[in-house]
Amino acid sequence: MTERSDRTPLPRNLLDRPVLDVAPDLLGRVLVRRTAEGPIVLRITEVEAYAGELDPGSHAFRGRTPRNEVMFGPPGHAYVYFTYGMWHCLNVVCGPEGRASGVLLRAGEVLEGQELARKRRLSARYDKELAKGPARLATALGVDRVLNGTDLCTGDDAPLTLCPGEPPAPDLVRNGPRTGVGGDGAHHPWRFWIDGDPTVSPYRPHVPRKRAT
Repeated sequence: MTERSDRTPLPRNLLDRPVLDVAPDLLGRVLVRRTAEGPIVLRITEVEAYAGELDPGSHAFRGRTPRNEVMFGPPGHAYVYFTYGMWHCLNVVCGPEGRASGVLLRAGEVLEGQELARKRRLSARYDKELAKGPARLATALGVDRVLNGTDLCTGDDAPLTLCPGEPPAPDLVRNGPRTGVGGDGAHHPWRFWIDGDPTVSPYRPHVPRKRAT
């Protein structure tokens, strides 16, 4: 891919579709993070779909709140949330406006800007670990709540741009249960990944928290 094609925003209409169509289609797409220190370019290798008010695993299952407001907005924006009091996670809002749905970016390969990502991910032993997991991905890219609501389908000055990239061959796309999701949404096969890619995170089933006695 050329430098120019790498940075061309993904057409918004590709995200204005049902979340289970969008999620696997994001594999192989490229995310460009622009910082004052320079750009970081990431190829998406693992995602999870969340179907809003129809999905017990979604933040929007119980309706609109100040936290999930962005999920109800137009497609093509970033939904960034803070979890466990220490980590941020990055999602791509999709589907028609007014229906909350989004795709969690779980893992990716850093194609450019590895040195910048390493500064944020000092515990990563190898480059394949820089964005191996949703919290690591957001950390490597320097994504936090300041970027919540960012339009991913705009031009060169945006801090985050989702670009076409090169989708994998269909026979390399796998799906299975989402990581760490319990309850009624535990068995939805809505996690998608590129088979054999070393940056994909390991699957971990939901483990209920034990109450202190």
